[in-house]
Amino acid sequence: GVKAVLCVQCHRVMAVSSDERCAFVKRTPDCATSSGFINYLQVAFCLLPPSLTPLTITLCMIWLLFLFVILGLTASKFFCPNLSAICTCLHLSHNVAGVTFLALGNGAPDIFSAIAAFSSPHTAGLAVGALFGAGVFVTTVVAGSVALVKPFTMASRPFLRDVSFYMVAVFWTFLMLFRKTTTLGETLGYLSLYVLYVIVVIISSFIYRRRKRLMHSSVEYASGPGSSHKHTPRASETKEQEYESEYRPLLPYTESTAQILLTSLNPVDTRKWRRKRWSWRLFKVVKTPVEVLLLLCVPVVDPDKEDKNWRRPLNCLQLITAPLVCVFAFQSGEYGDYMIQGQVPLWLLTLLLGLFLSAIVFCSTTNDRPPKYQPVFAVLGFMVSAVLISAAASEVVSLLHMLGVVLSLSNTVLGLTLLAWGNSIGDCFSDITIARQGYPRMAISACFGGIVFNMLFGVGLGCLVQMVKTQADVQFEAEGLLTWILTGALGLSLVLSFITVPLSRFHLGRGYGIFLLIFYAAFLLVALLTEFGKIHV
Repeated sequence: GVKAVLCVQCHRVMAVSSDERCAFVKRTPDCATSSGFINYLQVAFCLLPPSLTPLTITLCMIWLLFLFVILGLTASKFFCPNLSAICTCLHLSHNVAGVTFLALGNGAPDIFSAIAAFSSPHTAGLAVGALFGAGVFVTTVVAGSVALVKPFTMASRPFLRDVSFYMVAVFWTFLMLFRKTTTLGETLGYLSLYVLYVIVVIISSFIYRRRKRLMHSSVEYASGPGSSHKHTPRASETKEQEYESEYRPLLPYTESTAQILLTSLNPVDTRKWRRKRWSWRLFKVVKTPVEVLLLLCVPVVDPDKEDKNWRRPLNCLQLITAPLVCVFAFQSGEYGDYMIQGQVPLWLLTLLLGLFLSAIVFCSTTNDRPPKYQPVFAVLGFMVSAVLISAAASEVVSLLHMLGVVLSLSNTVLGLTLLAWGNSIGDCFSDITIARQGYPRMAISACFGGIVFNMLFGVGLGCLVQMVKTQADVQFEAEGLLTWILTGALGLSLVLSFITVPLSRFHLGRGYGIFLLIFYAAFLLVALLTEFGKIHV
């Protein structure tokens, strides 16, 4: 009861006259509960005078775009390579890696945003909106675009398997929302549905391989999401490898340690820069400062390269910076000023430990040969990038909460539009690119396999983390009609796919793509009309 009253209080800001809003935000305890580094409500109302609020909102939108860039960059350049290095070290088959580790790598932003949003009851709507909204977006817009770009015939069994699992997950989530609460047992059951999914994928790929061996025919077909999803060399990549081998100096030329450090911190490849269009260059200029900062503190192990991306001076520097970044960014800087037994600050201890370790590593290795224990760097890089992604995700969530207060929008709408688009846009581009290069099947299996993972893991882990923290059942504040429209739209799009795709003998043509895009447009229209109170029950 009290929580609900408090929640209303912070939304009341817009009812107060514009001069008193800053004082109101500072006075109301509910406005102070921000999970991120920055209290965005104070930024919105106190940073600039009230007449310039539109400017503040514009700046916040630009910062939001920048945060999405950081999320995407950390996930694609740092989180995923380290994950695949870990998979290589553990000798996992492509299928298992595809539905576990690689799915985690692709869905990292979504899952961390969901966990961040579940952490307080009045942003839980954001998580529901984002997971369902991203589901609708991927199953309609991304799948539709892939069908438009390259009409193709689908792999029948993986498609039916993924869609049926996804329908079960959506229905279960709907039940949770309908009852407005979930218990520990149910959450564990929900997570075990994912384990079941992984087992089914492994068994089906095993059966498929046996049948393939028996048939002895070399029919190629991607079995399961992500199986070949990461390991087919794209045409451009092979070209680039040839390109690089041409430019390799014939005589072994040894760089000094300082030179290695500088070259490894430069994210711009000059040859690539010359070949690309100006739009790519502009985006690269925006990304470069972030990339340099990330390179300074996140080690990357690349199992495909000869030297496994071993850069001795940089890797030793990262042993100092990476743990420090973990301390300062973990749970948005909660442990930044933590004192061990009230005497020694935690960061000082980490710094000393890092210095000690990096000195040992620096003295015991050479520039040209990676040490035996290099996989440890992959684990370190994985942890740091996970911490950074979750920090960025909680910034996104608190910023969106602020936008919801200022623009008087419900969290669900912000989730299904801004958060869902921001998290899915990367997958959208990469899936369409993969389809263009002639692997449409892989793109679709990545599509559907990824969302099953995000849904089950986002909701399941979000609820679980929340229960461990509060020692009580999770309560959902249902945002009324909009949530039902969301679940209804997602369910409908899945059922339609489930019926129409087998009827067309698994051939996805242009017509199907156009139909899906129209479906998404209609869904958005209905959702927004509901939000602005034009559609009532």
